[in-house]
Amino acid sequence: MRLVLTSDTHLPKRARDLPAPLWAAIEAADVVVHAGDWVDEAALDAFEARSKRLIACYGNNDGTGLRSRLPEIAYENLDGLRLAVVHETGPSHGREQRCAQRFPDVDLLVFGHSHISWDTTAGTGLRLLNPGSPTDRRRQPHCTYMTAAVEDGRLTKVELHLLPPR
Repeated sequence: MRLVLTSDTHLPKRARDLPAPLWAAIEAADVVVHAGDWVDEAALDAFEARSKRLIACYGNNDGTGLRSRLPEIAYENLDGLRLAVVHETGPSHGREQRCAQRFPDVDLLVFGHSHISWDTTAGTGLRLLNPGSPTDRRRQPHCTYMTAAVEDGRLTKVELHLLPPR
């Protein structure tokens, strides 16, 4: 199962559209995971139209329309891999322990908010991934997104993709 992980798209405030390589990855993926901060419902509509399967939550910049369509935390089982998607996880210091306590029955936590890519594993085995942002790099050298695969209930082939400058 091929996954695309993204967050903090901030359309159309940070960009009018997503970069073409990300749209191509979304259309090729079996599952697309978005960790919030869509900003506009049209962005969610576009993802729904172009994704085979979308798992998503809302973020702190998402208004009532998006919050009525998306959960604060999305939970899903992907062929045995227990997934949670949330926008905010708090400060980076202590994140693994804090998230492991908050999500004890999860194998993979995808989160956003910081626009900074993140890939760590808590002592409990919880994998934490933040794909960064494909439209707003903030203090990072590149805009980013991630791809991964699920094989036999395990997360494999996690890759951070650097997007070309706009």
